[in-house]
Amino acid sequence: MLPWPHDRAPAPKRVIVGLDHVQICAPPGCEPEARAFYGELLGLGELPKPPLLAARGGVWFALGAQELHVGVDDAFAPARRAHPAMMLSSPAALEALAKRLLTHGDEVRWDTDLPGVQRLYTDDPFGNRIELQARPPVER
Repeated sequence: MLPWPHDRAPAPKRVIVGLDHVQICAPPGCEPEARAFYGELLGLGELPKPPLLAARGGVWFALGAQELHVGVDDAFAPARRAHPAMMLSSPAALEALAKRLLTHGDEVRWDTDLPGVQRLYTDDPFGNRIELQARPPVER
């Protein structure tokens, strides 16, 4: 037998065409706080869940062409490192959202480690890490 990775069949080319959604977890009963944070504070539009999935709890939001799903986990533990990174329309929009988060009492942790990107980290009401970023406009 050949050593890894040669013992596997080659991956098909371009089978995956995009990202549909990201799911983060929250404790049972999270829906009101998720709607307040993601819907009202961050401004994401809520999406209807199919009835069978709605019975499990949680809430879904539109995130550009993708979706953010807040799922219920009975054994919930916050994601401190793994996180969704959401792109804002402009650095000014990021600054405005940072002010809104601070006014709401949320912590804002600015980060300058990624060249060409303004970004910050905050936590959702459940302790999950959230990245918010913006890129300066391209000069032509």
